[in-house]
Amino acid sequence: MVSFARFGRQLAIMGLPMTDLDELWETLLSEDPARIRRIWEDVTDAEALAILAHLGRMRDEAGWTDGQRAAAATALQVLRDQAQ
Repeated sequence: MVSFARFGRQLAIMGLPMTDLDELWETLLSEDPARIRRIWEDVTDAEALAILAHLGRMRDEAGWTDGQRAAAATALQVLRDQAQ
Protein backbone atom coordinates (compact mmCIF):
# COMPACT_ATOMS: atom_id res chain seq x y z
CA MET A 1 0.00 0.00 0.00
CA VAL A 2 1.27 3.49 -0.83
CA SER A 3 0.87 6.14 1.82
CA PHE A 4 1.33 9.88 1.64
CA ALA A 5 2.71 11.77 4.63
CA ARG A 6 1.23 15.25 4.71
CA PHE A 7 1.20 17.93 7.34
CA GLY A 8 2.58 15.61 10.01
CA ARG A 9 0.00 12.83 9.64
CA GLN A 10 0.10 9.58 7.70
CA LEU A 11 -2.45 9.21 4.95
CA ALA A 12 -3.03 5.89 3.24
CA ILE A 13 -4.67 5.54 -0.15
CA MET A 14 -6.98 2.86 1.19
CA GLY A 15 -9.65 4.81 3.04
CA LEU A 16 -8.05 8.17 2.33
CA PRO A 17 -10.55 10.95 1.83
CA MET A 18 -10.42 11.92 -1.83
CA THR A 19 -9.94 15.57 -0.88
CA ASP A 20 -6.49 14.79 0.59
CA LEU A 21 -5.31 13.05 -2.58
CA ASP A 22 -6.87 15.79 -4.66
CA GLU A 23 -5.00 18.37 -2.60
CA LEU A 24 -1.70 16.51 -2.99
CA TRP A 25 -2.04 16.35 -6.77
CA GLU A 26 -3.43 19.88 -7.03
CA THR A 27 -0.29 21.10 -5.28
CA LEU A 28 2.08 18.97 -7.36
CA LEU A 29 0.39 20.17 -10.56
CA SER A 30 0.02 23.79 -9.43
CA GLU A 31 3.06 24.99 -11.42
CA ASP A 32 4.02 26.89 -8.24
CA PRO A 33 7.62 25.89 -7.42
CA ALA A 34 7.41 26.92 -3.76
CA ARG A 35 4.27 24.84 -3.15
CA ILE A 36 5.71 21.86 -5.03
CA ARG A 37 8.95 21.95 -3.04
CA ARG A 38 7.07 22.34 0.26
CA ILE A 39 4.82 19.31 -0.26
CA TRP A 40 7.71 17.23 -1.59
CA GLU A 41 9.41 17.49 1.82
CA ASP A 42 6.67 15.24 3.29
CA VAL A 43 6.90 12.51 0.66
CA THR A 44 8.76 9.28 1.48
CA ASP A 45 11.27 7.75 -0.92
CA ALA A 46 8.80 5.04 -1.98
CA GLU A 47 6.08 7.62 -2.54
CA ALA A 48 8.49 9.80 -4.49
CA LEU A 49 9.23 6.96 -6.92
CA ALA A 50 5.52 6.38 -7.55
CA ILE A 51 4.81 10.09 -7.96
CA LEU A 52 7.76 10.66 -10.30
CA ALA A 53 6.71 7.70 -12.45
CA HIS A 54 3.16 9.03 -12.67
CA LEU A 55 4.31 12.56 -13.50
CA GLY A 56 6.51 11.10 -16.24
CA ARG A 57 3.55 9.22 -17.70
CA MET A 58 1.46 12.37 -17.58
CA ARG A 59 4.15 14.32 -19.40
CA ASP A 60 4.97 11.65 -22.00
CA GLU A 61 1.90 9.52 -22.70
CA ALA A 62 -1.15 10.28 -24.79
CA GLY A 63 -4.47 10.87 -23.11
CA TRP A 64 -3.56 13.88 -20.99
CA THR A 65 -4.54 17.45 -21.81
CA ASP A 66 -1.89 19.96 -22.81
CA GLY A 67 -2.37 21.72 -19.48
CA GLN A 68 -1.89 18.49 -17.52
CA ARG A 69 1.20 17.62 -19.54
CA ALA A 70 2.67 21.08 -18.97
CA ALA A 71 1.93 20.97 -15.23
CA ALA A 72 3.56 17.54 -14.92
CA ALA A 73 6.62 18.76 -16.83
CA THR A 74 6.86 21.79 -14.53
CA ALA A 75 6.64 19.60 -11.42
CA LEU A 76 9.32 17.27 -12.74
CA GLN A 77 11.61 20.21 -13.54
CA VAL A 78 11.10 21.77 -10.09
CA LEU A 79 11.87 18.45 -8.40
CA ARG A 80 14.88 17.84 -10.65
CA ASP A 81 16.24 21.32 -9.85
CA GLN A 82 15.68 20.75 -6.13
CA ALA A 83 17.59 17.46 -6.23
CA GLN A 84 20.71 19.13 -7.67
